[in-house]
Amino acid sequence: MTEGARVGAVAVRVQGLWKRFGEQIAVAGVDLELPAGRFIGLVGPNGAGKTTTLSMVTGLLRPDQGTVEVVGHDVWRDPTEVKARIGVLPEGLRLFERLSGRELLAYTGRLRGLPGTEVDKRATQLLEVLDLAGSQHKLVVDYSTGMRKKIGLAAALLHNPEVLFLDEPFEGVDPVSAQTIRGVLERYTASGATVVFSSHVMELVESLCDWVAVMAAGRIRAHGPTADVRGTAPSLQQAFLELVGANDRDTSTHLDWLGGGAR
Repeated sequence: MTEGARVGAVAVRVQGLWKRFGEQIAVAGVDLELPAGRFIGLVGPNGAGKTTTLSMVTGLLRPDQGTVEVVGHDVWRDPTEVKARIGVLPEGLRLFERLSGRELLAYTGRLRGLPGTEVDKRATQLLEVLDLAGSQHKLVVDYSTGMRKKIGLAAALLHNPEVLFLDEPFEGVDPVSAQTIRGVLERYTASGATVVFSSHVMELVESLCDWVAVMAAGRIRAHGPTADVRGTAPSLQQAFLELVGANDRDTSTHLDWLGGGAR
């Protein structure tokens, strides 16, 4: 990794990205440039296309149309170069559950081609920083949700990637684990690396991210520095609701039977 991202450098460039599942269009012609060296939030309601977009950007899902470049390399024409430069923590992370936490990191590091002594050193440091040292010899199958997210993050960071992609990294994570993960990610971006993470929790995104892209119905509705996207709205949450049209929904005539203790 470089000591700092070049001013104006692009970490991810997406052009004309489409994905359809049967009759359902999940991603509808996304064009997006994500700046390097930033903490970036890809936000949107459930079903907006965030996970599908990240899956295509990281090479886990082939698009129907469009191109993706990560740090200047085409994801589908040059997958080996791209995968050497990225770390991924996908939604519904599947781990080798019959390995211990340390064994998982040892396996991952050697799979990445790192020398054994370097893998062991980095694994020890990551386990300590992520508060997993006391559980390093415990099987992953016995890890809690928060511990799984943390060991998955450790595996994604082990080879020191230039861009880290995280799909709902704080989902189901307790506040202590969330704070630990947050601290590691802030330290990582401070070194000039790029974090791209998806979420639908606006308060979290606003407190963490300095750049956001808002997605709804498979399209990008707004993108740019967080303050610019928020604009004159009192919060990113309010700006988000306006961008995705949630404020137009009227529920006053529905569920009139709910409440009041009536049966």
